[in-house]
Amino acid sequence: MNVQVVYCNHQTADLDLRERLAFPSDDHVVRAYDELRARFPKSEYVVISTCNRIELYTAQEDPDDTPTHDDLAQFFSDFHQVPKTEFFNDLLERQGPAAVRHLFEVASSIDSMVLGETQIVNQIKTAYELSMETAACGPLTNALFQRAMEVSKRVRSETKLSEGRVSIASVAVGDFGKSIFDRFDDKTVLILGAGEMASETLTYLKGEGVKRIIVCNRNFPRAEKLAAEFSGEAYAWEQLDHWLPQADVIVSTTGADRPILGVEEFKAIRKKSGPKPVFILDLGAPRDIHPDVSDLDDGIFLYDIDDLEATCVKNRKLRASAIAKANAIIEAETKKFMHEIYHKATGPIIKRLREHWHEISRQELELLFRKVPELDDAQREAVEKTISRVVNKLLHPPLETLRDEARTGPPTGMLETLKRLFHIKD
Repeated sequence: MNVQVVYCNHQTADLDLRERLAFPSDDHVVRAYDELRARFPKSEYVVISTCNRIELYTAQEDPDDTPTHDDLAQFFSDFHQVPKTEFFNDLLERQGPAAVRHLFEVASSIDSMVLGETQIVNQIKTAYELSMETAACGPLTNALFQRAMEVSKRVRSETKLSEGRVSIASVAVGDFGKSIFDRFDDKTVLILGAGEMASETLTYLKGEGVKRIIVCNRNFPRAEKLAAEFSGEAYAWEQLDHWLPQADVIVSTTGADRPILGVEEFKAIRKKSGPKPVFILDLGAPRDIHPDVSDLDDGIFLYDIDDLEATCVKNRKLRASAIAKANAIIEAETKKFMHEIYHKATGPIIKRLREHWHEISRQELELLFRKVPELDDAQREAVEKTISRVVNKLLHPPLETLRDEARTGPPTGMLETLKRLFHIKD
């Protein structure tokens, strides 16, 4: 038995590449399963595709049926029409315990951009359910994903991993934004840029009830895509001057090499907007907005990456013990799961060995009883029990060795040796 995963995520691949390798709808995933079954008919599959990660899990009864890293990369290349050379080094692979541990880490949000967030386990559950509906998964992946959700629940209940915000966006909205505004559902949010940080910040703002979202970006199609994702409105960069005075919240993530808004530009904006409070998140590196803008009047609340990161670091330190405890849980659960599937692999051979030897003993007993018909029922029962004990004692050493092997890894070699020694056929 074997479990395998190939994946790329926010740590290994940029947004553009992840978008090109993603499965943006259930229809895409179903088509992917059809193609995978055609290429690798002896495997089970579960695909997880989110804005931050693309992961393909496979499982096989026989490890020899496991697709190679190159095989799966070729599938991605052919399915998405992306040259393999453009992503091969970003598509990582794990097998066996490492693959199981990886899924448990993802489900427990140890591997997430936002440490401790709960959205990912719901995404995993949805992906697994689609795999079941389309018969892409099987006994191994069923056991694996059900256990992953149990591990996630255990980590949430036994640690404080989800307490204290640790991402820049969550700190910006939850810690700083809420100190300025009591409510967000009546605020207009203006987003400058359309990258990952903008998307993550909007996720938190939507969670606080924001309804009016304006996205301005020099690349208008990217602005349209982000706006559509959050039910917002997209406008050309040239219309920025119109929207800046109307905004209550400004989130700037353009990645420009110099400030796009200086003191003089903001003076003009404030003449139009008046002294109303405005919450500005400058998430550009380097800064998008000149820091002196915050000194123009008391209604301007400007925070940059440094302000936010300091709070993130403090919260991460508070979570250090929770992370260690979560990792200990995941490691223990990984070992337990691997032991269970390795032990399961030995079940059929143990059953066949016992049946084989006891069938031989039964045949020999029948011959004996025909030769010695004078034995009464009590004597026959005593002989049968003695022979059964002899068989069990003879079987004990190879079966105990097999169980020991299964505690540390798949006992493939031992299984094949026992089959040859005792002439057991599949």
